[in-house]
Amino acid sequence: MLALRAVGVGLAAQVAVLVPLGPGPRGWLAGLAVAVVVCGALAAGLSRTGAVTLGAANLVTLGRAALVGGVTALVVDARSAPLVAGVAAVALMMDFVDGQVARRTGTESSVGARFDMEIDAFLLLVLSGYVALSVGWWVLAIGAWRYVYLVASRVVRWLRRPPPPSLARKTVAAAQGVVLVVAASGLLPRLLTVAVTAVALAVLTLSFLRDIRWQYRHR
Repeated sequence: MLALRAVGVGLAAQVAVLVPLGPGPRGWLAGLAVAVVVCGALAAGLSRTGAVTLGAANLVTLGRAALVGGVTALVVDARSAPLVAGVAAVALMMDFVDGQVARRTGTESSVGARFDMEIDAFLLLVLSGYVALSVGWWVLAIGAWRYVYLVASRVVRWLRRPPPPSLARKTVAAAQGVVLVVAASGLLPRLLTVAVTAVALAVLTLSFLRDIRWQYRHR
């Protein structure tokens, strides 16, 4: 029952976001596809852990996931840069809300944390693909880094050991979203956009390499 509720709430939120954005058929298909995958993954996680309630924080994250689905729809439809950046900016700002809600309501969970992280990662992937169209395909590396790392961890066992918590890692991850939103907005000159995005990618790469080095040393 809880899993079905999660799917229902997620799909309803996605439709509520897509209607005012007014995407075309391809945008609708892309947005709803994101919602189906997201809701299915959340439902599976809740069922696996035996959760009895969806939780306020997960509701907020579902809302943020719907905004990410909206960004995906706009990107697929090749809509205006300011609109893409605006919706993405709201999704990023909401990232600071669900964690606060979880802590204040005592509803923190491993499923919620993973759900939040995967939404962040997918937003970076979508934005990096959008920015890559105007800056260069190398920008896709920003969004692809995490997924390449996950695939590698399936093959290399010592990559599965989680590195210690790091404020620097969280800061770098948050900065990627900000940089990509600014780059997607088209407000900066192209040369400056290239420079800022390249620096962001370099810092992200160093962050991953630092974690990989720690995992190798503690394998």
